[in-house]
Amino acid sequence: MNKYILGFVLTIIGIATAGATNHVTLSEDSGKVYGVAFYNLENLFDTINANGRYDLEFSPEGARKWDTRKYNIKLNNIANAIAGLVSKATPGGPAIIGIAEVENESVVADLVNARPLRKRKLAYVHHDSPDLRGIDVALLYDPEQFAVTGVEAHRLFVESNPSFLTRDQLCVSGVLGSDTISVIVNHWPSRLGGQEQSEYLRVAAAGLSKSIADSIRSVSPLRPIIIMGDLNDDPQDKSCAETIGARRNAYDVPPTGFYNPWWDILAKGKGTLTYKGKWNLFDQIIVGGMLLPDNGAALTFMGAEVCDLDFLKQKEAPYTGTPHRTYAGGRFLYGYSDHFPTQIYLRSSKKQD
Repeated sequence: MNKYILGFVLTIIGIATAGATNHVTLSEDSGKVYGVAFYNLENLFDTINANGRYDLEFSPEGARKWDTRKYNIKLNNIANAIAGLVSKATPGGPAIIGIAEVENESVVADLVNARPLRKRKLAYVHHDSPDLRGIDVALLYDPEQFAVTGVEAHRLFVESNPSFLTRDQLCVSGVLGSDTISVIVNHWPSRLGGQEQSEYLRVAAAGLSKSIADSIRSVSPLRPIIIMGDLNDDPQDKSCAETIGARRNAYDVPPTGFYNPWWDILAKGKGTLTYKGKWNLFDQIIVGGMLLPDNGAALTFMGAEVCDLDFLKQKEAPYTGTPHRTYAGGRFLYGYSDHFPTQIYLRSSKKQD
């Protein structure tokens, strides 16, 4: 189904939240600060088999025995994780949160109405994608900080593999502070079949993101743009470094270019997920050059962090410190996700607030 859904959940109930430890220094007297986050939720499915064999796993009859109790535990855990994305400069949490691996609009609505998030009164944008597994991307936002002005979804077509179906890319534009920005939410094709063998699919997805950005800039040359998502690639991989051209050093980035702050973070040994004992940083928020200092935008990039909150980490060896996921080895682990969230911070100049 090709539609957009903007949802508002206005029920006000108490909030239970764990405070985040912020690794980015945020000055209180430097103007209003906005958080922009991304989180892969690791298969947030309801319990209804609506997609045949692809959805059977996440139903009471499937291998995971996915029932209402497990679904509600998962919802509450993810809501707690999002509620924990706060800092001294952003006590109300992020203004914008891109999410991936949500099954449908219904689970997004359930998430923002889960007890730990109800007080936030988050709104959302969701779009149904053609992905065979039935998973989509969506965008949560705080309507008191971010006002949506436009929504578009873009389908990936791979010329060498025309039958390939994956998640659509969701582009949401709106007013943040006193500036209009566009956020492109992604979940690029996986490394199934091997990193090198599947690379062409992620390069194609990166090309689509770059094309969307170029189209926006052809109409609004000074528009700040953010590309975020689970890219299934690291910052130095071809899709990010070459196709998008996201650079490691901010001083190399022109206003129409992209800066990738996660390159150095990964080099220091911090990532968002592990595979065979190695950290990867697939969950990136790539910053358009207009958001860098002295390029004229009302918003300025301040920093980025992997939100590896202590309660999101596995406590038992040999996986100590890795994301505490929902399932592993066929066992329900009462966890959160197999990815850590990420977040960047943008400062709005005082004179324009």
